[in-house]
Amino acid sequence: MNRRMSSRSVSLTSTFLLLAAGGAAACDNDDDYQDAGFYCADANGTVVDEDYCDDDNDRGGSGIGALPFFIWYSSAYRPGYPVGSRLPAGGNKFAYNDRAARQSFGLPASGKIGNGTVKTSVVGKGGAARGSSKSSGG
Repeated sequence: MNRRMSSRSVSLTSTFLLLAAGGAAACDNDDDYQDAGFYCADANGTVVDEDYCDDDNDRGGSGIGALPFFIWYSSAYRPGYPVGSRLPAGGNKFAYNDRAARQSFGLPASGKIGNGTVKTSVVGKGGAARGSSKSSGG
């Protein structure tokens, strides 16, 4: 009887280990969830006042020197980049008024997004949102 229980125990332990290994492998892909920081910036990745990315505001999208504004995002972007600073290379962007892209990241569909906003459970490792363009930012 002891022998039978240890055989069952080994079988259950093996099954558990196989399931755990499969789960770990499934989590190790390019669609992992991660944190991402969001900033209002011009087409060159220079941080601007967040009012420029507020499509509920008359200033939104008007552009300084005819530059359009975007919401830039990356897991490398953390709070603390002041207005006028250049965001690190490797970020992605989408139009400030792209409602679908905003919502896909869990951001409000319209309105102001504070510079340095960090959202968790964002899908993708640097992947661009629908309708966005990938840019080096540097």
